[in-house]
Amino acid sequence: MKELSRPSRLAPGARVAVVAPSGPVPEERLQSGLDVLRGWDLDPVVAPHVLDRHREFGYLAGTDADRAADLQRAWCDPAVDAVLCARGGYGVQRMVDLLDWEAMRAAGPKVFVGFSDITALHEAFARRLGLVTLHGPMAAGIDFIKSARAQEHLRATLFAPETVRTITSGGTALVPGRARGVTLGGCLSLLAAELGTPYARAGAHGGLLCLEDVGEETYRLDRYLTQLLRAGWLDGVRGVLLGSWERCEAYDDVRVLLTDRLGSLGVPVVEEFGFGHCDGASTIPFGVAAELDADAGTLTLREPALR
Repeated sequence: MKELSRPSRLAPGARVAVVAPSGPVPEERLQSGLDVLRGWDLDPVVAPHVLDRHREFGYLAGTDADRAADLQRAWCDPAVDAVLCARGGYGVQRMVDLLDWEAMRAAGPKVFVGFSDITALHEAFARRLGLVTLHGPMAAGIDFIKSARAQEHLRATLFAPETVRTITSGGTALVPGRARGVTLGGCLSLLAAELGTPYARAGAHGGLLCLEDVGEETYRLDRYLTQLLRAGWLDGVRGVLLGSWERCEAYDDVRVLLTDRLGSLGVPVVEEFGFGHCDGASTIPFGVAAELDADAGTLTLREPALR
């Protein structure tokens, strides 16, 4: 697991493009998120198809081709300094193969932010562009527009990343210890679904793996973790950070499962680390070298997430 290239931090006046690679976006929530970004002295621009809804599949924000075109156009626009996803849902896996990765690589690095279904894009950006990305709240997400803590942590990461080199969660050790590695991960169900695709990395060897999910029954979480274990994807992982499990079954039941499936890896595991589908979620950079202290509930980045 190698460190990835870090894009430049943002400065006041930076132009940020908002795209919708997955599900449809409620306009009122989008406007609230844009107001937050403008309050940070950013210049947000909305991609043409962000408010679209697919005619046949209402869970998609427009057609696959249009969602891909929005992302690619924003990434390749030299006037855009960052690309922020509006929301997750479902749909990235339908559009990711339509992106021109050679053109996006030629456009150079910039900041990319999202989580949940956007996990598939985090993996693709790591594999195809070798670029650090930010697992963080999205512009039209209710967990962003209603949470001052989530806003502040993302803002600090974007503008002053040296101030958030140590991410303190308040989490507790499921398995105690310290470990060093390169951060990666995202939504558990998406990581399992990515196995065997052209954009999936071979495994988490040498990594500090961040896992979270939403709205899943315990047996489904069991299936995803078991699939990763059986595929050898977790071989050589250095440590595991567990985020939120919102709208899953009772957390005591989920904890028993996580202990059963991850406790035998022989690496530190920290639970309730405060990222993902939860109030006040922290922004976690993927692709950076870091040290996990499961007992203290901290993740310390060797360098700031952005240059």
